[in-house]
Amino acid sequence: MGVAALPIAAVLHENGWTPWLLALVVFTCLLWPQLAWWLAKRSATPFQAEQRNLMIDSLLAGLWVPLMHFNLLPAVLLPTVATADKINTGIRGLWLRSLPVMLIGVLGGGLLTGFAVVPRTSMLVMLACLPLLVVHTLAVSLGTFHLVRTVQGRNRQLAELSRQDPLTGLANRRYWREESARLLAERSTEGLPSTLLMIDVDKLKAINDKYGHGAGDDALCRLATLIREHAGPETLAGRLGGDEFCVMLPCGKSDAETIAERLREAMASARWPLRPGLHCTISMGLTETGAVEGTLHGWSEAADRAMYRAKHSGRNRIASDKSNAS
Repeated sequence: MGVAALPIAAVLHENGWTPWLLALVVFTCLLWPQLAWWLAKRSATPFQAEQRNLMIDSLLAGLWVPLMHFNLLPAVLLPTVATADKINTGIRGLWLRSLPVMLIGVLGGGLLTGFAVVPRTSMLVMLACLPLLVVHTLAVSLGTFHLVRTVQGRNRQLAELSRQDPLTGLANRRYWREESARLLAERSTEGLPSTLLMIDVDKLKAINDKYGHGAGDDALCRLATLIREHAGPETLAGRLGGDEFCVMLPCGKSDAETIAERLREAMASARWPLRPGLHCTISMGLTETGAVEGTLHGWSEAADRAMYRAKHSGRNRIASDKSNAS
């Protein structure tokens, strides 16, 4: 609004200054923006206060159109800028509600000037309009750019949240199944081995009953951290729900057994400073691609059977689909 003083002053310079017009220029372009900010800041309902302030902006923009004797370029520029501000707020219908207010300003200014019309725009006035055109356009574009970047960031966060288990940060059940099916098809087509590792926390209910559900959550989060550390960045790990986890390893059965054993030892040896008596172990079952029918369902069922065999064999161990517990 400070930059808007330039075209107004240029027109008044050509048409002739009066003390009250000078005072109105100072109020409109310098004092009113500060007053509007102060009113919104002090208001108990700043959102509604800002909408009222924007309406007053439109009233002032309309008022200056006849006060400048309808000088063509600034008479179009000021209402356009004021309307663009309303549209840029994103408030539904605000710009339409501002049009009657702007018309009231035009009628009020016309009554003061007798609706005198001098539409010719001189080179001086054109040059005085350029800063407002440039500054306002860039300011609106910059605001829109930041808004778009913010929305993009929020969308990325929402996409990540829709794929993640909220407690452990691993893939949730739906996303894990979708990605596993896709990766299984890709690796099978390329003839690359994959091994599915199913993991269950031993006696999680007993841990919850003895130490509280916070301890159970800590155990699940610790397991998720150890999976990330030992399985490597190329693995797809997820939490199926409750105390069951699944990891798709891009390797054969032998390498998968080595990874699983390191994971089992790390969980069994974990220490819990706030709960010294807590000891948490895991049971695992693994199946390599090719050992069962080439579908995710069949693959998961085989690994699940192996995991339950490990639990029934005493827990804190690993079992393969076609081997005894180890």
